[in-house]
Amino acid sequence: MLYLVPTPVGNLKDMTYRAVEVLNTVDVILAEDTRTSGKLLQHYGITTTMQSYHMHNEHKISDGILARIEAGETMALITDAGSPGISDPGYLITRKAIEKGIKVEALPGATAFVPALTVSGLPSDKFVFEGFLPVKKGRKKRLEFLKEETRSIIFYESPHKLPRTLLDFKEYYGENSQVSISREISKMYEQHVRGTVADAIAHFEIHKPKGEFVIILSIPY
Repeated sequence: MLYLVPTPVGNLKDMTYRAVEVLNTVDVILAEDTRTSGKLLQHYGITTTMQSYHMHNEHKISDGILARIEAGETMALITDAGSPGISDPGYLITRKAIEKGIKVEALPGATAFVPALTVSGLPSDKFVFEGFLPVKKGRKKRLEFLKEETRSIIFYESPHKLPRTLLDFKEYYGENSQVSISREISKMYEQHVRGTVADAIAHFEIHKPKGEFVIILSIPY
């Protein structure tokens, strides 16, 4: 059996009792970064063996991992933060496991975009998750495609790319489009910048972006 186990996006106390129980009882924990996950496991006194599983090796080792599960091992997949498969490794091994008839169970838990959306003050009844925009190839095409989107749009962005992304929003969707930009979710210095795209650009011209960001965008229509 393969478990997909969410881990905290910030505050370690956001780990669920069930997640700790599963990680304590499986044979192996597949971790995106064993050093990062090691701190979490140490915090909860989890001593289960870890194996590295990330975007750079998943195509090479997923078949071998699934063969071990078929032979009787139970494993859990965790990422550095949040739910496996959401802008993190998880899709490939889940798809292959299902194809082989291996049972896959996903635990509910932390995902950065949910609290960012619910605290944004922007419409949350209907939304679309875009994750990270393409860096180069396909970026303009994707931005153009989203012009007709009437739902709130959710993006992930790194600090050094945030200014460029906000300028792209201004160009494609207008400076009066509404945004809510969240960082350090569930941590001590959690911050939300809300207002127009123009407001956000002005804010980050003064305050250097730090941390990982979730952007909620609402385009006027």
